[in-house]
Amino acid sequence: MSERISFFTHKGKSIMFIDFRNCEAKDVQPLLNEVQQTVARHERKSLLIFTDMTGAHLDRNGAQRMKEVLVLDTPYVKRSAWIGTQSVPKVYVDNFKSFSHRELTFFHSRAEALEWLVTE
Repeated sequence: MSERISFFTHKGKSIMFIDFRNCEAKDVQPLLNEVQQTVARHERKSLLIFTDMTGAHLDRNGAQRMKEVLVLDTPYVKRSAWIGTQSVPKVYVDNFKSFSHRELTFFHSRAEALEWLVTE
C-alpha cells in the first residue's frame, strides 16, 4: 500500500486516510487506482474515509478518473469527509458530486472532518 493511503483510529473508529496533499497531476491516476483496489477489499458500507486534497494538482484525466473511482467505491463507503478542495478547480469538485451521485462532505479542518466522520 502506498504511503499516501493509510488507516488510523479516531475515537475508536477506523479511518482510511487518502493523502493527495501536494500531489502532482501525473501521480493522481496511479494513486486513484490504488485507492480503488484498497477500498474494494472491504465490506460494503464499512469505510469511513478522510481525504486531504490540500495543494493537489488535478488535470482533466485525473479528474475523470476521480469521478470513476468515486462511483466504483460508493458501495463500500459509509461516510467520506474531504478537506483542502480549495486547490482543486470548482468545476471538477462540482462534477465529482454530480457524476458520482454521492454526498461529498467538505470541511475546513481535519478536526472538523474527523469529528463528523465518527459521529453517527
